[in-house]
Parts: sequence; structure tokens; C-alpha cells
Amino acid sequence: MPDDGMTRRGFVKSAAFLASGLAATGTPAIGPDAAAQTPGKQTVLPRWRGFNLHYFFLSGAPCKPDEEDFQWISELGFNFVRLPMWYDLWTEGGDPYKNKENVLEQIDRSVEMGMKYGIHMCLNFHRAPGYCVANVKEPFNLWIDRTALDAFRFQWGMFAKRYKGIPSSALSFNLVNEPNVPGLVYARVAKAAIEEIRSHSPDRLIISDGIYSSTPVEELAETGVAQSCRGYSPHSVTHYKAGWMAGSEYFEKPRWPGSSFMFKKWDRAALERHYKPWADLAARGIGVHCGECGCHNQTPHDVFMAWFRDVLEILTSHGIGYALWCFKGSFGILDSGRADVEYEDWRGHKLDRKLLNLINEM
Repeated sequence: MPDDGMTRRGFVKSAAFLASGLAATGTPAIGPDAAAQTPGKQTVLPRWRGFNLHYFFLSGAPCKPDEEDFQWISELGFNFVRLPMWYDLWTEGGDPYKNKENVLEQIDRSVEMGMKYGIHMCLNFHRAPGYCVANVKEPFNLWIDRTALDAFRFQWGMFAKRYKGIPSSALSFNLVNEPNVPGLVYARVAKAAIEEIRSHSPDRLIISDGIYSSTPVEELAETGVAQSCRGYSPHSVTHYKAGWMAGSEYFEKPRWPGSSFMFKKWDRAALERHYKPWADLAARGIGVHCGECGCHNQTPHDVFMAWFRDVLEILTSHGIGYALWCFKGSFGILDSGRADVEYEDWRGHKLDRKLLNLINEM
């Protein structure tokens, strides 16, 4: 929320007004008829390009957006921000039905900042009641416990009601980060959340990650929700020596093309095959976006750039937009901490100009 004492009702009203101008500032309208315009190419969604911002990611996150980030992202030519969020940050003492209004107001403020700068905002439950792809202990299991599913529905219903006045051109909901269960199991949970969201906000744009974000969810195809892939294949290139990925210190030194992972050689043709199910999904008139992508800073920069050019060319050829995992930090364009980059001093930060130039080509 703004610091001038604006009420939440006032925020939603003013934010909706800001959102009404987004189409004029580079965020096209969203609608099912768009898919017919370019057969075989994703046009249901705008080809959003941007970043994930981590204000509400991991327990102990700052829970406070930085307006400068939004200003710079817009100024550099991008139009998309995904907020990966941990629900324990805005709930009290492990009770998923007891919310902290002061934290929710900071999520409000993030949405407002996005709309102020012509940036589409995507809210994602990276940690949801009963599930997180990271190794964190949850008191229940989203895939099998009714109590977890009820809490998941409650939380998405709360956000749907909170932002019902904000159009989908400005705001989308990304249900849960990287579900790692079979499609039928995940679809049961996803459909419950979709039903809850639409009961309060029928036109809200909803995005589903694929199964571990590598495989589209066929069981959701008839729901009309968009789906999200990843730009992390192969992990031997993207997560080399990433401390949070077990075994990554034993990956072979990355090269491109020709890197090996899981007994498979990877090159441009392998990437094309990897993204074909997503291209096929787009060709069927289902919105597709790449919600996370990029490469950890331990991979040699020239290898990263060669691999990433192939990924971006493939995604762009199918009209699929993307978001780097971070704006600042080891996957980002600012302050990535790479040892083999000649950084440009930029407003008190270290800018990877070669990476910025590459993504601005796409």
C-alpha cells in the first residue's frame, strides 16, 4: 500500500484506473480470439518479457517492494514481473486462515507499482499450504489432505476477492510453483482453486505451471487456463554448482552445445524437442509463457550466452514470452556476481550489458 494512508478500497479503485491504460502502454488485451490470428504460434497471451522479484520469497523475505526495481525494469524495455511468494509470510503462526494485513498491503503495493509502470504482475504461490518444491516442512500435504486443499482454496479466494477490480491485462494468478505429482493428481487440486478464483473474479487470467514445469498439463486443457514452462534445460548448464540443488557440484563443466545431463546429450535440436509439447499446446490456442529461466553464475558466461540464445530463439519463434529468475542476483542482469564478465557500472550496480543486449534482441 502507498504510504499516504490510502485505504485498500482506494488502492483497488486507483489501481483499476491505472490498469485501464495498460493496453496503451504496451500490454495488449487478452482474449481467446487472439489465437486464431497466427496459426501455430502463441498469441493468446502477450509475449511478456521480464523478471521474477523476490520480495515475498523464502521465510524471512523483506516483504517490501522497491519502486526503483519497477521503474528500471520498465525503463529497460520489459513489461512483466512474477512474484514467487511463500504463504507463511502473510499468515500468522502457521494458521492459513489468519492473514497479516500489513504484509498483504505490501503485495497490494507491488501490484500498484507494476501498473504504475506498465508492467503485468503475476502472483505465484511458490510455497502453498501443503506444498513447496523446495525442501521445507509443511504440516499437511496439498495433494492428499483435504485440510490443505481447503486452505489453498481459501487463500486464492482471498486474493481473487481482494483484486477483483483489477483487469487480467494487469494481473494474473499462477497457481502453484512446479507441482511434482502426476497430472491427474495435480489437476484435481488446480481445478478446485480455479473454481474458487472464478467464483469471485470470473475473468481473472489464471496460469498453471506444467508438471515440474517440464510437461504441459493435458488434464487442464479444457479449463481455459494458460500454462507455464521453464528455461532450465539441461540443469547441468543452468544449475552448475548451485548450492540449493543436491549433486550440482558433480555436474560436468558446462559446454554448449554438447552438455550432458541424465545420460542425454543436449544441443539446439534437443531443445527444440524439449519445447515441442509447449509449442503444440500454443498451436491449440492455449496461452503459454515461460515463468522462469536463466543460468546460475557458476556457468561460464560464454556457455550461458550460447545456450540462452538458442532458448530465446526457440521461445520467440513460438510467440512465448519469458521471465528471468531474478532481476538482481546470480541469474540476473544486475549484480550477478559472475567472475568472467566485464560489468558496466550502472546506477550503483553492476550491469551485464551483453546479457541485456541479447534479451533485448528477442
